[in-house]
Amino acid sequence: MEVTKADLSSPFNSTVEAGLRALIVLEAMHPRKCSLDELTWFDYLVVHTSDMEGPESLHPDFEASVGEMLVRRRLVEESIALLRKLHLVIADYHDGLNYLPGDEAPAVIDLLTSTYNQKLKMRANWVANTFQKFGSAEVEEIFADRIGRWTAEFRESEQATSAAL
Repeated sequence: MEVTKADLSSPFNSTVEAGLRALIVLEAMHPRKCSLDELTWFDYLVVHTSDMEGPESLHPDFEASVGEMLVRRRLVEESIALLRKLHLVIADYHDGLNYLPGDEAPAVIDLLTSTYNQKLKMRANWVANTFQKFGSAEVEEIFADRIGRWTAEFRESEQATSAAL
């Protein structure tokens, strides 16, 4: 996985940005390992924390946020591949495929000192404090419940918009 021209021209939601979010989340969750599904959910949640009654979201809420979360998996998967190539993330195969931060992760994260990154780290810690105690199946159940509710809300909003037109 290489950094693409799109990553360089638009860092928003690029492989690099998603990779840094994943790295920050993995470090906050450590020593708990995270699956790709969990990292996808946590990638969404770390910037939309208010969706689960957490701190104010870093990214604005909008009607398509459900769709945003549902299409994130490929971006997160590509970002994990990049992080593994850079030896910042380790794959663990003991109970399925899960990921942990590599030995150099804390040093890289310490370099991220902008106001945005400080807020991101705080929200990653909130995600970790909220979900670290749950097993993978429990996290999946929590998100399945929320995704179902968010999807229903999204459909209602979409129908209301269509009716208004």
